[in-house]
Amino acid sequence: MSNEWRRIVAALDNPGRRAVYAELVLGVTGLPTTKRTKAIAALQDAGLVDDEGKAIPDVFARLLAEHPPVTRTGIDRWVVDGRIQHYPAKPADRLEVLEWVATQLTPGSYSEAEITEQLAAFTSDVASLRRYLVDAELIHRDADGSIYRLT
Repeated sequence: MSNEWRRIVAALDNPGRRAVYAELVLGVTGLPTTKRTKAIAALQDAGLVDDEGKAIPDVFARLLAEHPPVTRTGIDRWVVDGRIQHYPAKPADRLEVLEWVATQLTPGSYSEAEITEQLAAFTSDVASLRRYLVDAELIHRDADGSIYRLT
């Protein structure tokens, strides 16, 4: 993967270089010659300015094309690093997330404390997740709420 974007960001991190780049893009001047010359050299090194000292117009478009945004699909739209970031609004999507959680659990019977411990790996709001799993009938809760079983 290209690191060209890092050179550009590093060059533009300096206020003086940003000012010179803005001057080149807008066609105005303002910095003293010595500082301007050094800034142009750094901008050329970063690939923002050509050998004639003119701003390269498509540099940002090229970088964006090289690094398109990542489109997340499936449960990755709501799960990051194995943890639920938020629940989908659509019932079918929510069920997809809940089914994924259920497949990650070890089959068996659990006390509330034990199921809570397992669900804590997926979210900080364990009570909501537990309730969603029960409502979706992916986990069965005994009438007294003392035992939970995967269905």
